[in-house]
Amino acid sequence: MSDMRPNRLINETSPYLLQHAYNPVDWYPWGDEAFEVAVREDKPIFLSIGYSTCHWCHVMAHESFEDLEVAALLNEHFVCIKVDREERPDIDHTYMKVAQMMTGMGGWPLTIIMTPEKVPFFAATYIPKATRGRRVGLLSLLPALADAWKNNREKINEIVDSIRDSLAKRDGSGRGRVDADIFDRSLQYYSASFDPIYGGFGSSPKFPSPHNLMYLLRLWRHSGEESALSMVVTTLRKMREGGIFDQIGYGFHRYSTDSQWRLPHFEKMLYDQAMHIMAYTEAYQATGDDAFAQVVCEIVEYLERDMTDPNGGFYSAEDADSEGEEGKFYVWSYDEIQSILNEDETQVIVGMYDLRPEGNYEDEATRQRIGLNLLHVMRSPEALAYDLGMSSDDVKALWKSARDKMLSVRAKRIRPQRDEKILPDWNGLMIAALAKAGVVDKRFVELAERAMSVVLTDMMVDGRLAHGISRGQVLTPAFLDDYAFVIWGLIELYQATFDLKHLQKAIELHQLMWRLFGDDEGALYFTADDSEDLLTRDKIAYDGARPSGNSVAALNGVRLGSITGDETLTDAAERIISHFAQSINGNPLAYSMMLIAHYHIVGRSHEIVITGPFSEVNEAGDRIREVAFSNVSLVAKTSSGVDERLLAELVPFVSQYPAGDSLQIYVCVDQTCSPPTGDVDLVRDWLTNRD
Repeated sequence: MSDMRPNRLINETSPYLLQHAYNPVDWYPWGDEAFEVAVREDKPIFLSIGYSTCHWCHVMAHESFEDLEVAALLNEHFVCIKVDREERPDIDHTYMKVAQMMTGMGGWPLTIIMTPEKVPFFAATYIPKATRGRRVGLLSLLPALADAWKNNREKINEIVDSIRDSLAKRDGSGRGRVDADIFDRSLQYYSASFDPIYGGFGSSPKFPSPHNLMYLLRLWRHSGEESALSMVVTTLRKMREGGIFDQIGYGFHRYSTDSQWRLPHFEKMLYDQAMHIMAYTEAYQATGDDAFAQVVCEIVEYLERDMTDPNGGFYSAEDADSEGEEGKFYVWSYDEIQSILNEDETQVIVGMYDLRPEGNYEDEATRQRIGLNLLHVMRSPEALAYDLGMSSDDVKALWKSARDKMLSVRAKRIRPQRDEKILPDWNGLMIAALAKAGVVDKRFVELAERAMSVVLTDMMVDGRLAHGISRGQVLTPAFLDDYAFVIWGLIELYQATFDLKHLQKAIELHQLMWRLFGDDEGALYFTADDSEDLLTRDKIAYDGARPSGNSVAALNGVRLGSITGDETLTDAAERIISHFAQSINGNPLAYSMMLIAHYHIVGRSHEIVITGPFSEVNEAGDRIREVAFSNVSLVAKTSSGVDERLLAELVPFVSQYPAGDSLQIYVCVDQTCSPPTGDVDLVRDWLTNRD
């Protein structure tokens, strides 16, 4: 489209909007200008919402938005608006809810036709250019909608009124109490949908949802139910072996299109990497299995190589497509493998990943093998060593040399596009993950602190968070998830370092979050009280690909209350959970992070104060963290190197604990405290012994 003149999107910062800057469609960004034109010209709005690494967004763009015939219809009859869902999640949440209400489904690209007053009367996801089977194409749909706008406004007004009425009646809350049997019942639900062979839940497509695994680990730790641990271990191992994991460059793809984790949807999202780091770290803490720690290191290797800004922040995503084809960057022909590797390396790679001259997967449309191979582990190094008559050390060495060569060759390919927005919510998740992963490698905590410096330096405007940076420009004021996830990162940084500045900032932002997003009924809105007015102002609690802001805010409140002794923080967290209790009781699997917060309140909790010399306190903290992933809060008071005034202000109850010349660890279980001990191993036993 190089001969096309740019449209208004050329002045935007969003990578997604800039992808459409040379479309023949007369796009507007979301803003007053577009709606004023729609009112003046009496035209409906054609709203298209997507994001830069969305495969089907690309397909619709190439088929339709780059097509002159489609563009002519859009420009004649509609005012067209493009929105990046990652820059404006408030708009996306609002219209996705309407789409699900109108059609029973959602997804991206999201297509909304609405009045100039922003009320929809038509919703869909991907729409082809021409009609295919039962899926009506834009060439037929757009004239029909334009005709209805001109000649059947009464019917449109009926739909609009119905949408308004439905939105007014919908409230995601259901106040009450969480059922006493919720943990047992949720475990039964997970067990019923668990795939015992390949791990994960349900069939295909299969989504990782690491927060579900984190919840199951807590059920295991506190109930002793081995099936909960088994579901986690099986799932994490099978995902690492599958094509959903990039076997050469590391990092996880978005989800698996099949039930065996083999054929992924290839985009890579920052929040997925963060949640996987958390789940694998906690599995390592629970089991001591170094294989889980190794996966954490592999993900971080990918992040440092491909997803880190020079200042230390983390980019948002990598596309599924390159050169117009999904997954092209990641697949290999048999001949290419043979040309890159020596005979022994080829033997190992072919045997480990089941590579074949005809390819090892089928084209979805034709069901024919197409001569390309996806890498997914079919044999362990030990099993392959037995088959080949080699030692497992030799197989591992050959695998490493082969992987290094393949990574070097792949780096010369045309890469998928990278979305270099730096968002505080997704960075907050990653900071929390890396701080937790300090039990694997303390260097990861340094990466987390560096990223937090970027967030608190570059994304604070007039004392409030902004929703990130894109192409050097600060985005809109932040949303609930931004605050909740950054606070989570600060709490984990305090737990990992005992640096009071992290705890102080977490409390400050937590209080600000409640002022901006809180309501009188006890939960938090997604948008601040001074945000742009949309159709609705929602309170969202269910977990999707990442946990909800309300769930994380509840968890943060419980943990801050435990660390500081401030019961008002815990009470506010309980009110969030109570606000959504009926929804949680009705579908607990959609609220796993909220149930983690609930478990912190009703399950066995440990508050630990460590006192003594600075070095001994930090060493004891490191050893305790190795096993402390659930319901544990750590506070340090050292005989040197601590601001005693600030510590007394933030954690008043520590004034009763002397910081002498010897290590002392005070453990309180369910608000009942034991005599102090200097034996770290005894404390570790307390944390892992259910008796």
